[in-house]
Order: sequence, then C-alpha cells, then structure tokens
Amino acid sequence: MNDYTQLEDELGIEFRDKSLLQRALTHRSYLNEHPEFPLEDNERLEFLGDAVLDFMTGEYLYHRFPELREGLLTSLRSVLVRRDTLARFARELGLGEYLLMGHGEIETGGRGRAATLCAAFEALVGALYLDQGLASVDKLLAPLVAPEVVRTLKDRSLKDAKSLLQELAQARTHQTPRYKTIAETGPDHAKEFTVQVTISGKVYGEGYGSNKQQAAQAAAQEALDRLEEEDIEDAT
Repeated sequence: MNDYTQLEDELGIEFRDKSLLQRALTHRSYLNEHPEFPLEDNERLEFLGDAVLDFMTGEYLYHRFPELREGLLTSLRSVLVRRDTLARFARELGLGEYLLMGHGEIETGGRGRAATLCAAFEALVGALYLDQGLASVDKLLAPLVAPEVVRTLKDRSLKDAKSLLQELAQARTHQTPRYKTIAETGPDHAKEFTVQVTISGKVYGEGYGSNKQQAAQAAAQEALDRLEEEDIEDAT
C-alpha cells in the first residue's frame, strides 16, 4: 500500500480506508503490467464519482444561485463536470504525480492527459463518498467549484446569443441548434434576411437582419427568450 500522507495533507482529508484512495489512483495500465496487484483499477470508482459529482454540483448551484432558471443551472453544471474542468481540478490537487500507471502510459504523457486526470478526479470523489459520505465530498469540492463558477459566469457575459443557445440546448437536449435562412427580401443593396433556428426539429425562434449572421443572432435571442418562458411555465 502506497503512502499517500502528503496527498491527504494537501486535501485536508484523511481516508479511513486507505485502499479506497489507492484504488482511485490506480490506472488500468498499471494492472496490465502488474497482474499480481491486489486491488482493481479506478474505473468503477470513476463511474460512482461521476454520479456523485452531478448531484453535488447540482445541489451547490441550486443553493448558491436561487435566482437562476433551471436551464441555466443545467448549463452551468455541464461546464463544472465536463472533462477539461475536472482535469483542471485534478491538476490543482496534483493527482497526476500520485497515479499508479504502466511505464508505457507514463512515457506517452499519461500523467498529464486530460481524460486520465478527469477519470482520476471522478474516482477520488467516488472513493471519498464511500469512505466518508457527502459532507467530505463537499469539503473537497467547494474550494474548487466556487472560483470555477465565477470564471464561467464572467465568460458567459461575453458570449453572444448563439453561443449561449448552443450551450443551453446541448445541456438540455444534447442537440445542437440548427439555423436556416428562410427568406431574403429587398434589393441587393438593402437586403433583409430571415433566419429560423430549430432544436430537435422544433422551431424556437426567427430573426431578421441586414445579413445572415445578424439574423441568426436575433433568432438565437428569441429562442433563449422562449426557453426562459418554458422554464417559468414548468416551474408553475
């Protein structure tokens, strides 16, 4: 059993069952080279941690932002639990240097690979949940999630309607909005375009503008307004 005292000190959390922490940091490539190793790899803990993260980030956002609509809460959560974000959390905690990995995986940059770090962080959350429950998971997540939410909200204010609609549509329906120019009117020097946006085959907005991009932005804004109305109706 490896000594993870330094990591536990950095986390501010001491595991009761050290084998859970060991499993969370064991990449499957290590078992390929060490078949005698007594523990399994971290993939099952990764599965559990993924579910715990969805719940815990959802609870955090629900209490932290009581004014936000369900759609935007979903969009924010999708940012918090995506691969690149979780890999960044893992880097902040220095998990890469503690991973048990096969030599081949290490030589090809496995310790810094986003997918590997994301999986390790999810597995760590799963292990911590089994070892100590949700309160300790919250202790781990809170200092990581809070600044990430601030960064995300700041970035969101700089995004246009099309970008926001794409994030929201993918979070809610796993579909990408589709834009179609349905009309062009006026003379060549003063044309007006009409663009329609659909999500999952349903029309959510139409916009008008002197060029197609302007019309698409207007259509996206109308779609965002409609999604907001649906959120209000669903809540009542």
